Amino acid sequence: MKKIENYIHGKISLGSSSEYLSVDDPSTGEIVSEVINSNKDDYNNLINSSIKAYEEWSKVTPLKRSRIISKYKELIEKDLENIAKLVSIEHGKTLDDAKGSVTRGLEVVEFACGIPHLLKGEFSQNVGTEIDSWSIRQPLGVTAGITPFNFPAMVPMWMYPISIACGNSFILKPSERDPSCSIKLAELFTEAGLPDGVFNVLNGDKASVDMLLSDNRVQSISFVGSTPVAKYIYETSAKNGKRVQALGGAKNHLIVMPDADLDQAVDGIMGAAYGSAGERCMAVSVAVAVGDVADQLVDNISKKAETLVVAPWTDSSSQMGPVISKEHKVKIENYITTGVKEGAKLILDGRNIKIQGYENGYFVGPTLFDNVTKDMQIYKDEIFGPVLSVVRAKDYDEALKLVNDHAFGNGTSIYTSDGETSRHFTTHSKIGMVGVNVPIPVPMAFHSFGGWKQSLFGDHSMHGTEGIRFFTKLKTITSRWPKSIQKGPEFKMPTN
Repeated sequence: MKKIENYIHGKISLGSSSEYLSVDDPSTGEIVSEVINSNKDDYNNLINSSIKAYEEWSKVTPLKRSRIISKYKELIEKDLENIAKLVSIEHGKTLDDAKGSVTRGLEVVEFACGIPHLLKGEFSQNVGTEIDSWSIRQPLGVTAGITPFNFPAMVPMWMYPISIACGNSFILKPSERDPSCSIKLAELFTEAGLPDGVFNVLNGDKASVDMLLSDNRVQSISFVGSTPVAKYIYETSAKNGKRVQALGGAKNHLIVMPDADLDQAVDGIMGAAYGSAGERCMAVSVAVAVGDVADQLVDNISKKAETLVVAPWTDSSSQMGPVISKEHKVKIENYITTGVKEGAKLILDGRNIKIQGYENGYFVGPTLFDNVTKDMQIYKDEIFGPVLSVVRAKDYDEALKLVNDHAFGNGTSIYTSDGETSRHFTTHSKIGMVGVNVPIPVPMAFHSFGGWKQSLFGDHSMHGTEGIRFFTKLKTITSRWPKSIQKGPEFKMPTN
């Protein structure tokens, strides 16, 4: 059985812990490897490496850091296919989905290459008589990221490239369900010339997380995951004096207006609702059909969803793979059962799907509900699976109220051909990321990713300029230089 260890000080590190956690292939349900469940000794070995590395790395010029990151970008590009395969093997998503996620993460690496410019401060001359003031941004120290199973390459790359570019060392605690990708990314960074210990990988379960949260040597925590855990991460980290960015759950609404291009809307919904088996925080899980567009919208989605090819990633025709675990499969199927009991109309049922040769895989088929109401559990909760709920609204005002009244505020979109409606929606929707005629409004790397309400805990979104601010401390200097006492009486100040 393959064993996955930690990555400490530039190499694979055999830990002192004798406990290992199983890693499944979601397509077959078989255990494919085991990952170390780190103990206190393993953690101390890693944190000491991170502290030592920071002391030297923080002194390296931003330009030299940029050159190493640029080399890293080249190595990831060359090895993208293999990295994507690691994602598909342990997560189950299709190879195209995996490649796309690695590419989106790579864009943040590319953004971090611009760190010499991004760290420039501000300067004001003569804020007082012969007094100047300027600001600089300095690294925090040892930083850490706790990342989810659904994007084992992309989400870590939202965090560590920017942190390291800013002069910090970084500890990545990946999901124990798909840890191999993180090790590969760390190895490539070492190959690019990153000094040992600047990027370390800590594997384990909640005990490893708690060690990071309680350690006052760790200056910041970045997290992506469910809202209950994000809230726990935020509260625990704040109590221990850390800076925190904790991204939580979502229930993203996509409004379809009567004047929308229906074919375009349906195509967008298909990828947004069922791509990556719905296991992403920007998935569309609620389609709000406004006015008389509802019947045609449901019919068109149903017909397309019926044709989706659900298969393991090794099948080149696969359009949707399994979910991450047996437990999560059961959870999603229980939500479908709940939706039926609550009175929603089940148009497509993804329960009990069986694929020949993969009967033990964790597959859930595309599921579609109609006539969902806001008091139903399937509307309120983040299901995190291929389950789409259609809610019918009589007009735009009712649709906007649904978006704004929901506890989550991660992402939302509207499909319309009317500019006035679009402008009103982008201005008045109480959501962190908004799209117009695009299904998933994920910002590019040079902008920042983050929601509102129960979807974000902390003051900073991820990557872009928000990421630079999060991983640095602002220092403002005010300076006056009086005449030196070492200068003789013959020295005179220039008159112009």
